[in-house]
Amino acid sequence: MSDNYDAQALWLKAKLFLNHAMDDGDERSFDERALWAALALELLAKSALSRHSPLLIASPTEDGGNLLAASGLTPPQPKFTSVPAKTLMSRCAKAFVPFSEAEAGKITIARNAYLHGGAAQFAPLPPEAWWPKFWAQALILIQAQDKTLEDMVGESRVDEVESHLAQNKKNVESRTQALIERAKQRLAQFRSGNLPARLADEFAKDRDLSSGFWGKYGTATCPACGDSDAAVEGDNIVASKVEGAWGGSDLDDYVTWVELTVSSSHFSCSTCRLVLPDYEFIEAAGVDTEFTTTDDDVAEYYGPEYGND
Repeated sequence: MSDNYDAQALWLKAKLFLNHAMDDGDERSFDERALWAALALELLAKSALSRHSPLLIASPTEDGGNLLAASGLTPPQPKFTSVPAKTLMSRCAKAFVPFSEAEAGKITIARNAYLHGGAAQFAPLPPEAWWPKFWAQALILIQAQDKTLEDMVGESRVDEVESHLAQNKKNVESRTQALIERAKQRLAQFRSGNLPARLADEFAKDRDLSSGFWGKYGTATCPACGDSDAAVEGDNIVASKVEGAWGGSDLDDYVTWVELTVSSSHFSCSTCRLVLPDYEFIEAAGVDTEFTTTDDDVAEYYGPEYGND
């Protein structure tokens, strides 16, 4: 198989790039190190997806050359083209929860601006804030391939990465607690009449706090105000099961539906206006990271032939 879409070859190249990013003993800047790391993240995304099927990273063309080569039906293409980084990150977010498309996208955008634009620095964040965010996403892609940090960076560098991961967890927990406390405070001020008029008018308005993407919806209890009808959303279905019941005495009255278990990726409460924008924040807030919902369209999940035996 060509190295262009071979999972092991992509893994090894990601490992090489990350070692460049972590090499010490020279005068390279943070910007250069972050650039190597960002390039490695894309390679990790490719290797994680290609491990399941090279077709997941092959860019479709009119003649199907990339797809045919990736599937092994034709010899490797001399100019194999993979899907864009944005597509890779979107697919990884669906396949490898809790990988964050938003956080990975920020890294990709910064990389492109630094490589192809006039940006004088890689990112506005200082290194001590950037590396924890990077490693939080990289670790998910490493573990998605049934590998460890030691496999990627070597035993001598595991402690360094672990310290970044611990810092990221602390940052997420702090930000989550701040969001919850602010929501409590804002609701208390509104109910007591102590919220400034302009802010009170804004708070009283019906606002759409949803994520804006088409997905599945469920309910959860708000960690700030206790509203049991707060909304959770997600589009990553982790399990599905067909259920059925008789709707009457006639055989034609047997009704089927699908019970879905969905990973929570966005939380919002219309009572206190708390918004938790990602899986990590939802988990840190103690909100259920999965919810159940139903869909009447059994064929969408099990095919049009289901039940026609």
